[in-house]
Amino acid sequence: MLDYHIYEYPNGIRLLHKQVVHTKIAHCGFLLDIGSRDEGPHQQGLAHFWEHMAFKGTEKRKSFHILNRLETVGGELNAYTTKEKICFYASLLSTHFERAFELLTDLTFNSVFPGREVEKERGVILEEMSMYQDAPEDAIIDDFDTVVFGEHPLGVNILGTRESVSSFQTADFHAFLGEQMRTDRLVFSSVSNLSFTEVKRLADKFLAPLPARLGPRTRRSVGGYERKTQVETRPISQAHCLLGGPAYSLNDARRIPFFMLNNILGGPGMNSRLNLAVREKYGLVYTIDSTYSPYTDTGLFGIYFGTEGKQLNRTLGLVQKELKLLREKELTTNQLHTAKHQLMGQLAMSEESNGGMMQLLGKSTLDLGRVEPLSEIFENIERISAAELREMANEVLTDEHLSVLQYVPEGK
Repeated sequence: MLDYHIYEYPNGIRLLHKQVVHTKIAHCGFLLDIGSRDEGPHQQGLAHFWEHMAFKGTEKRKSFHILNRLETVGGELNAYTTKEKICFYASLLSTHFERAFELLTDLTFNSVFPGREVEKERGVILEEMSMYQDAPEDAIIDDFDTVVFGEHPLGVNILGTRESVSSFQTADFHAFLGEQMRTDRLVFSSVSNLSFTEVKRLADKFLAPLPARLGPRTRRSVGGYERKTQVETRPISQAHCLLGGPAYSLNDARRIPFFMLNNILGGPGMNSRLNLAVREKYGLVYTIDSTYSPYTDTGLFGIYFGTEGKQLNRTLGLVQKELKLLREKELTTNQLHTAKHQLMGQLAMSEESNGGMMQLLGKSTLDLGRVEPLSEIFENIERISAAELREMANEVLTDEHLSVLQYVPEGK
């Protein structure tokens, strides 16, 4: 179903393209295998700050010209930073594809980080930090990373700290790029109605001339994990709780089975066990879900919910009851069949998004060295057994393994 093309240039940059003939919209972007986990102690928040600063000026464009280049033709330009990736991407009519390709190349490789813009954007990011701190449902997720990973870069907020963000200057961005930018660790991915021949013609123009930046790039490995329970009192009206711990990495064969186990427990379906047991049966929460984020060498599993302060312990007990059921009781044949087909349906629907497909092509190529066809993923899902799911539940979903972070209202 993927049916995509890949081409690698001598400088190491890989071009990925999937043609979708029935669309008029092109989605394209650079995905770089650089994230907040690649920062040193003195660089916390620098990757995310770079993502912002890329739009603030290049060798030939000022900020105004960058922001208007695609907006004037109805396109969208955006970017994001994660623990392991930075992405600059665009969506617009495919008739303006070359405009987007050239602009993305310019801001990815030719940003100049003007000092005056650094000062202005510093204020924007500090306000972004304040916004997250005012939203406990967001802040607890970032703080939980620290509970699980401690002082490891994976445990540091992507935004950094107020102290670190307040210290960055133009030279810091150039130094970080010099340390981390590797042309064989980035891809340009696109999905549109254009043929691969047309896209490669433009890639020959914009990507081929870029100088190679090759060489080793090491990441600090994740150390030992110790379970923790942490309770913080905050000026909030609702109690918030997150419990979880390390899980399987991207390269672990148990990644897909555990993804299905997470889907059963607290995935996006309204029929997830946590939603049925806590929201639908007792009405104790508005939101309750579980998430699984695999990284290159580890993973993170977590369950989040918010509830009345007086209902916190009761709700946590119901969650722990569902975890115990998964550890002690295998799924029936019918339950396993339903769970498999629900996940396969969700994955097939996700491939309907061309923008999501563009991201998938790039991320999978960087993380796995290939893009897994949906048919192959389905085959792996079909092979999952109830015994395998129970075994993973007893490895990851135990009280002894899961850390707990709670925000509780003051005076309650």
